[in-house]
Amino acid sequence: MSISETAMAFFDACETGKGWNVCKSYCQDGAAFTCEADALADISTIEGYTAWTAGILTPIPDGNYDITSFSTDHERNIVTATAVFRGKQTGEGGPVPATGKEIATNYAYVMEFEGDKIARMTKIWNDGHSLKQLGWA
Repeated sequence: MSISETAMAFFDACETGKGWNVCKSYCQDGAAFTCEADALADISTIEGYTAWTAGILTPIPDGNYDITSFSTDHERNIVTATAVFRGKQTGEGGPVPATGKEIATNYAYVMEFEGDKIARMTKIWNDGHSLKQLGWA
């Protein structure tokens, strides 16, 4: 698999809630995760992030993504994906009972490869805007 194919497979597995058991095959052991969003401030590994993405599909069971951009920088071994996550909070498990409110939030993954696996990932996301859309803040 090329790094582009690996990144796309990882992105889809992560965003559809497959969790670490599937996502780990695309990542280095101990792969790091960073994000400046407060909602993800305590997560420092991709393993932790994949648990979070799987968990978010409980309160937002129809959560889905639309990729808006996907590019590979072969010189730096980085793949970047931008997308819009959409869904409605109809399930339990959020910080408040189901609101029925919809979310449409833009975000980006910057996946840094070492060899053929992801070693580090940065997510760029405005969690405050998202939480307001859902009625969680």
